[in-house]
Amino acid sequence: MDAQALAIGNAALGNTADAAALEFTLGGFEIKAQSDITLCLTGAPLDAEIDGRPLFRWWVQTVLKGQQLKAGRCQSGMRVYLCVRGGIDVPLVLGSRSTDLKGHFGGVDGRVLKSGDKLSVGGSRNPVKPTRLGLSPRSFPELWRDLDETPTLRFVPANEWDELDTSNQAEFLRTDWQITPESNRVGYRLSGPQLRTRTPREMLSHGILPGTIQLPPSGQPVVQLMDANTAGGYPKLGKIIDADLPVLAQVPLGKPVRFQACAVEDAVAAREAQQRQTDRIRCLMAMAREDYRGAMN
Repeated sequence: MDAQALAIGNAALGNTADAAALEFTLGGFEIKAQSDITLCLTGAPLDAEIDGRPLFRWWVQTVLKGQQLKAGRCQSGMRVYLCVRGGIDVPLVLGSRSTDLKGHFGGVDGRVLKSGDKLSVGGSRNPVKPTRLGLSPRSFPELWRDLDETPTLRFVPANEWDELDTSNQAEFLRTDWQITPESNRVGYRLSGPQLRTRTPREMLSHGILPGTIQLPPSGQPVVQLMDANTAGGYPKLGKIIDADLPVLAQVPLGKPVRFQACAVEDAVAAREAQQRQTDRIRCLMAMAREDYRGAMN
């Protein structure tokens, strides 16, 4: 759901971009290391500790065999990521290591994790060198942004945007839309004023992507998310830009969001800026690991 938090965790650890990690909704988990591992906790803020010692977000740290990692509930936001050097070793299915809960495939038997599950780590079997390195708020203030603030999500208007008259378009843009409890990884249902197209019509079902903002007959928009349907026939108001989908992923149910129209060029620039951030983190952490090893030798 928060692809940028996952990307940063993998970059900090020196993993490939497609390495599998664990995603926790609202936090609250306990893990015991069966061997020495190196990990990085990213995403929403929460209290976490290793055998009673604090584990900070955006830090790379070694956990020794037998040590326990405990984490409480998210203090704000929704999603937490536990990335491990080498990635979680699960089968590659349709080019992905993710879990499809609707189809019951991928990940660990296509299901959510449960108490007692044992997970293997991929990559090198060489001994893990103790590591404790992190990203600072001074260098990366955006990683410590206030997740309680109402975010403004940028979107590129879609084919049916102009089927709203100027009054309905203005209503959509000025409203603080509430994410309803009837929301999940498939899509977020939004609650606010009823929107109406100029002429009600039915459309043939067609392909849609995560981030697509649809307008059902109820007049209440629906945003397709990472477990999105592959096709739909509702009018499309727009597509939330990829760079802002991680922002939406951290908004708790019941909280508001706003929308702002933007151009395709803005969407591309935002995505490239996000990629530069990930590349910078990968480079800085690689250099820091080399300095750390040199100091330890």
